Amino acid sequence: MTRAFADLHAHSRASFDSLASPASLVRTAAARGLTHLAITDHDRIDGALEARDRAATIAPGLTVIIGEEVRTADGDLICLFLERAIPPGLPVDEAIAAARAQGALVGVPHPFDRFRGSLLRDERMERLAPQVDWVETHNARIIGGAGNRRAAEFAASHGLPGIAVSDAHSGFEIGVAYTILEGDPSSAAGLLTALPTADLVTGRASFYVRFLTPVAKIVQRLRGNGRVQPAAAPAARVGR
Repeated sequence: MTRAFADLHAHSRASFDSLASPASLVRTAAARGLTHLAITDHDRIDGALEARDRAATIAPGLTVIIGEEVRTADGDLICLFLERAIPPGLPVDEAIAAARAQGALVGVPHPFDRFRGSLLRDERMERLAPQVDWVETHNARIIGGAGNRRAAEFAASHGLPGIAVSDAHSGFEIGVAYTILEGDPSSAAGLLTALPTADLVTGRASFYVRFLTPVAKIVQRLRGNGRVQPAAAPAARVGR
């Protein structure tokens, strides 16, 4: 059985809070032994499309998954295998329906995070469990242990797969946390089949790396980008 090493939540400079070029993310992912990388910029997919195009020439062994972190009216949602961006501000049920209409998969990012737009902080959102495909039970950017612990408890109690992600906003963070999957998650059907086999590698980015995010927001604002750009330094290589 083929094994895949996947980081399913990362941001390029197309996001308002990152300065990482798509090419740098691709190079770092390949250097660290990842086989699959989802670029999930805030409310847009152009950075992911660029990363996929660059991977074809600079990292042909890496599969880039086109994703988006959608800001719904109820909290953030991760959508993977998109063909077009889902607009922000929709009720979460409508955003999920828009993703499903494209054949996409949906997951819950950084649930229970006190500092971000987390769907599951609102108890009413528990009804979403049957509508999503996974929960991020380890997000490397969550400060403190309670958010990830509660996410793992929620996933277990609702029979949902849990995954580990870097939520990288810089090349330094790519692959610090990732998910090992049995099979080939290069398509929506393949990932859905592989999710129950998930084996989580739960690293964390350096606290100091996170200071790049507020810097990126300022730079992007000065550029008039309101959303988001530099790049990366390799670290430890994940095992194959």
